[in-house]
Amino acid sequence: MVEEHFDVLTNSGEKTGVSKPRSKVHRDGDYHRAVNVWIFVESTQELVLQRRSDDKDSWPGRWDISSAGHISAGDPSLISAQRELEEELGIKLPKDAFEKLFVFLQECVLNDGKFINNQFNDVYLVTVLHPIPLEAFTLQKEEVSAVKYIPYEEYRNLLAKKDPGYVPYDLNGYGKLFHIIRQRCQVNTEARSLSLQKQLQRYSPVTLEANLTELCEADQKALGLIMKAAKVIDDIFYEQLWHSNPALRDWLKEHADASELDKLKWKYFLINKSPWSSLDENEPYLSTADSAVKFIPEATKRIDGWKGIEYRAAFPVTKPPGANFYPPDMDKMEFTSWLSSLTEEQKRAATGFFSVIKRRSEANLDASLSDHLSDSNSDLYSIPYSEIYRPFLTKASELLQKAGDLVTSQSLKKLLHSKAEAFLSNDYYESDIAWMDLDSKLDITIGPYETYEDEIFGYKASFEAFIGIKDDKATADLKLFGDNLKLLEDNLPLDSVYKSKDVSAAPIRVIQLIYNSGDVNGPQTVAFNLPNDEKIVKERGTSMVMLKNVQEAKFEHILKPIAEIIISKEQRGFVDFESFFTHTICHECCHGIGPHSITLPDGRTSSVRKELQDVYSAVEEAKADIVGLWALMFLITKGLLSKSMEESMYVSFLAGCFRSIRFGLTEAHGKGQALQFNWLYEKGAFVFHEDSTFSVDFTKIEDAVESLSREILTIQGRGDKNAATLLLNKYCTITGPLKTALEKLESVKVPVDITPTFPLADALLN
Repeated sequence: MVEEHFDVLTNSGEKTGVSKPRSKVHRDGDYHRAVNVWIFVESTQELVLQRRSDDKDSWPGRWDISSAGHISAGDPSLISAQRELEEELGIKLPKDAFEKLFVFLQECVLNDGKFINNQFNDVYLVTVLHPIPLEAFTLQKEEVSAVKYIPYEEYRNLLAKKDPGYVPYDLNGYGKLFHIIRQRCQVNTEARSLSLQKQLQRYSPVTLEANLTELCEADQKALGLIMKAAKVIDDIFYEQLWHSNPALRDWLKEHADASELDKLKWKYFLINKSPWSSLDENEPYLSTADSAVKFIPEATKRIDGWKGIEYRAAFPVTKPPGANFYPPDMDKMEFTSWLSSLTEEQKRAATGFFSVIKRRSEANLDASLSDHLSDSNSDLYSIPYSEIYRPFLTKASELLQKAGDLVTSQSLKKLLHSKAEAFLSNDYYESDIAWMDLDSKLDITIGPYETYEDEIFGYKASFEAFIGIKDDKATADLKLFGDNLKLLEDNLPLDSVYKSKDVSAAPIRVIQLIYNSGDVNGPQTVAFNLPNDEKIVKERGTSMVMLKNVQEAKFEHILKPIAEIIISKEQRGFVDFESFFTHTICHECCHGIGPHSITLPDGRTSSVRKELQDVYSAVEEAKADIVGLWALMFLITKGLLSKSMEESMYVSFLAGCFRSIRFGLTEAHGKGQALQFNWLYEKGAFVFHEDSTFSVDFTKIEDAVESLSREILTIQGRGDKNAATLLLNKYCTITGPLKTALEKLESVKVPVDITPTFPLADALLN
C-alpha cells in the first residue's frame, strides 16, 4: 500500500506547501492536522466513545473520541470528518450535521521518542436527539473494536483522573468541549431571556414610510411585485450567510410562540439574519442546540424498529469569514494554488463578484456544471450566481419583468427589465448602467452589490434591495456635490501619480425608504455608493443614494443622545442634522474618488479591492469618511459651502465616531471609525476632558484630517496590503478614553442603532 501523506504545517497551523509520508511526519515531529468528531446525544447527555483497535500504533485498546483521523495531504477538513465517521462507525451524515467548535493543538511523544505527535485537531460536534442503537454501528475493525455511550461529565472526570483505560487529553485545552456541552445542557432560561432583552434594547424601533400619492395606479401595482422580488432577495441572502441558515430561520419562526425565550430568539434573529450578533463582534447568541431538527433515515445500516437519526442542523461557534461563498474549510493557500492553475477568464470568474466557490468532492456534478470546471487537479470550482441561486433568481426575474411591463417611467422600465435579464445571465453590466441612469419617482436598487460578508478576500457580492420614493427637492439641493467630484479628485492630498484621471460627475438621489431586504443585518444602511464594478467606475463613475428618513431616525434616536452625554457642554450645540447629513453625502461621494484601478510597482494593472483583499472594506470605509471630512473643508474654502458649518461638521463627526464604533470592530464601518478616532485623538484634534466628555481642537483638526487622508489614499494608490494591515492593527483598538465613553453610553442605555418597520410594505405584501 502507498503510505498516506500529510500536509506539513507551521507551528501556528499554516500550510507550508510541503507534504510528507505519515511515518516521517511522526518521526520528525512535524506539525500536521487531524479531525476529531464527537457524537453527543441531547436527550441523555451522553457522548459516543470508540475503543481503539489493539493494533493501533498509539494508545491501543483505549477508549477515545467518537471518530478521529488524519487529514490527508490536500484534503479538506470537513470532508475528512465526514469520511472518518463513515469509515470508522458506518455513519453517513450531510455536512450540516457537523459543527466545528474549535482547533486543539495536541503535542506528545510516545514509544520511547519514536512517535512524535504534533497535531492540530479540528474538533467537530454532531448533535443527535436520541441514542443510535449500538447494533446500527458498522465498525472498521482495523481501527475500532467497540463503541459505548458515557455521560459527558463522567467522561470528563475520568480524563481528569488520567484513567489508564482512556486516551489522555489535556483538559486545559480540551476542557472547552465539556464547557460548551455543559452550557447547552444547563440552560438558565431566565438569564438567557434577560440577555436577549438587553441585546434587543440596543435597537430603537422606528417606523419608516413615505407618501405614495404621486405614484399612479400602475406604478403602485408594480411596487407590490417589486417588493415580492425583494422578499426573494432576502431568501438568497440568508443562504449566502451560511448554508443551514434558512433552516434555522424557518425553525425559529415555527417555534417563536412556544415560550417567551423563543419569541426573543426570533426577534433578535430577524435583526441579525444569522445566529451571530452584529453588535457583539459576531459572537453567537444562539447555539446548535437552538437549531432546526433534521431527520435522515439511511445514515446507518437498517435496524428493525428504528427509523433513523434525528440531528441538529449545525452552525459554527465562530462566524465563517467566507460566509457561504467558499467551502468553510478552504484556506487562502488552497484558493491561491487553485487560482494559479486557471486561465485568465476562469480567474476572473473565480475572483469576480458573482460566483460561489464549491468543492467537487461534495457536489453531485452533472453535465450542466461541466462548463464551470477547470482542468485543474484542485477540488475547488466556481459556479455563477445565476446557476447556484437559479430557483430564487428565476422567481425574482419573473416578478421584475412583470413590474417593468407596468411602470410608466421609461428609465425604471429599462432598469427592471435589464435586472431581470441579469439575474438569469449573470452579466450585470447593462443593469448597473440602467441603475445609474434611473430618474424615477419610484427608486429601486436590487441585486448583488456589497462585499462586506466576504471577509477572506472581499470578492463576493451579497444580494440586497432598497425600495424608496424619490425626494425631488432634497435631490436637487445636493447637485453641488456630484458636480464637483472632478475638482475634489484633482485637489486630493495625494501624489498626482495615484490620482484618477477619469472622474465623472456623480448623480445623487435622495429617497424616503419604504422597504429593504437582503444585506441589511444589524446596523441599518443610511446611504450607498454604487456600483462597485471597477470597469463601470472607470467608465461612468458611481451614483449615490441617500436614505433620508433613515438618517433622520438615526440622528434623533442615537446621535443627539450621544452628543448630550459625550460631547463637552461648550460644543454640544454644534451637533446638528445638516452637518450629519452633509458629511454622509461627502462620504458616499468620496467612495467614487481616489485610487480604484491602479498600476503596481511591477507594472501590472490591478484594483485596490483585489490588492487589499480582506482589509479593503475597512480601509475603504475609513477613506470615504475621512476624505469626506477633508472634502467638506475644501468646499468651504472654495466658497461652495457656508463657512458657518465648519465647527458643526467637525463636532458632529466626533459624535458620529461613537455611533459607528459601537457597531463593533469586526464590522467594516466600526473598524474604519476606530482608525479615524484614534488617529485624530493621537494628533490632539480630539480632546478628552476630566468629566469624560470630548471636544474638537479646531486649531489641529484640519491638519490631522489631511494627514490621515494622505496616509490612506497613498496606501490604496500603492495597493499596499501590508501597510493597510499595520495601520488597522495599530489604530483599530478600544483605547482608554474610548472605552470610558462607550461604557458611559452603555450605562445610560443609549440605543446603538434602529430597527425599522415598514407598514406600507407589510400592507402591499399581505
